[in-house]
Amino acid sequence: MALNVDEDSLKNGVLTLVVTLVEVIQQALETQALRRLEGGSLTEEEQNRLGEALLELDRAMEQLKNDNGITESVAELHSSLDDVVDDLVRRLVDPESGDGEPGRGLPWKR
Repeated sequence: MALNVDEDSLKNGVLTLVVTLVEVIQQALETQALRRLEGGSLTEEEQNRLGEALLELDRAMEQLKNDNGITESVAELHSSLDDVVDDLVRRLVDPESGDGEPGRGLPWKR
């Protein structure tokens, strides 16, 4: 039995996943950068370099998404990941919020 693979679809799917994961990491970097800025632990030169690097990364990511026509699919995947994280956090904060059965709100307690 031969496996038929649509190479373009596979490429776009993998690229969408990679770009989405890079964006998640980028958000974490931006959050950490803000903490360091607010904490006063960066010199003015470091602040400028950090800001420029984050802007350059953002521009490169936008260009990559536009060039490959994956802007919408990245946004959809990112939204889905946000929903999963929100649900997990909600369940961690309120373990009884799962499916109505006590102790079943957390996936590892099932």
